[in-house]
Amino acid sequence: MRTYVFPGQGSQTKGMGEKLFAEFPDLVAQADSILGYSIKTLCLDNPDGKLNFTQYTQPALYVVNALSYYKKLKEMNSKPDFLAGHSLGEYNAILAAGGFDFETGLKLVKKRGELMNRASGGAMAAVIGLTEEKIKEVLSRHGLAEIDIANLNSNTQIVISGLVADIESAKPVFEREGAVFIALNVSAAFHSRHMQGAKEEFEEYLKEFTFAELAIPVVSNVTAKPYDPKDVIPHLANQLRSSVRWTDSIRYLVSQGDMVFEELGPGNVLTKLIDKIKGEALAIPVHAVQAEGAGTESKVDPEEETEGRTAFARKIAVTYQKVADWNKAYPIGTKIKCQGYEDLRTRTEAMVMFGHRAAIYMEGYNGYFALDEIAPAK
Repeated sequence: MRTYVFPGQGSQTKGMGEKLFAEFPDLVAQADSILGYSIKTLCLDNPDGKLNFTQYTQPALYVVNALSYYKKLKEMNSKPDFLAGHSLGEYNAILAAGGFDFETGLKLVKKRGELMNRASGGAMAAVIGLTEEKIKEVLSRHGLAEIDIANLNSNTQIVISGLVADIESAKPVFEREGAVFIALNVSAAFHSRHMQGAKEEFEEYLKEFTFAELAIPVVSNVTAKPYDPKDVIPHLANQLRSSVRWTDSIRYLVSQGDMVFEELGPGNVLTKLIDKIKGEALAIPVHAVQAEGAGTESKVDPEEETEGRTAFARKIAVTYQKVADWNKAYPIGTKIKCQGYEDLRTRTEAMVMFGHRAAIYMEGYNGYFALDEIAPAK
């Protein structure tokens, strides 16, 4: 199975889309008409640094992401099994699924960018090195109740959002907890309760449009599950003030089976995040670790239960790290050696199967091998 993912704000760069504009002149002309300026000039020349202003960034990324998808369709002549996008990128996922056409999507993104640019008084920061649970605990303990979690980019790369004074107060607090704290260059508290006004205005704008059935499942930032057809408008509106649940979205997609991810758009931010998510140990909740014979009464010593849970979590961590190390070192198509087999090459990336087994699919065998059973051929 294959999932196409589309990047959002932060992936923009001068020169993006350079090889795409000439290939899709009709769409470029349509974009210029809707926006009132040259999308090609914006992306290639970045006049007055406009590419880094939200009201310009979002339409630019939407267009380049869309053209990247259309080019992929021409090359592959096939569609993916799933679609997902990070924040703004979700509009490209819905476009690719047939939820609206190119023109409608661009009008929505243009309005969204204008509303987000108009918001002020807020700030955002990346907190690196702490889990979501730990961040919530720290915020609660220090009375920072007005700060929300905005982006769950990976298990330990999380963005918080709130009023300027609160974010400034949070910096020394999180640094004392051992986290890396990076203030982001934004002027508003995106993906937080402080965007409620923008959310309400955008929801009214969304109601002016008609959305078609999604032909391909799109994983929502809001729920980390595929869109229900009736929820397109509320989800797109709520996305402005809700957390971007990217980690859970990728975990959901990985759980669907043999999944290959491909990022369409400028840069490789999402590709790196996906590798990180797949390489990090999943947090193991207490209720997920059950004694053999679950469903029957059993008495387990609390200390033994804790030790067992810790050992299990450690084993999962090792498995995910093993998969990440393999994918970093060896591309798809690597020739491998395995006792009793010849002429085998990898057909997919390595992956964690059944929540605990490191495995990889083999061309020439048409099945999975445990990562521990193979080695790259010299």
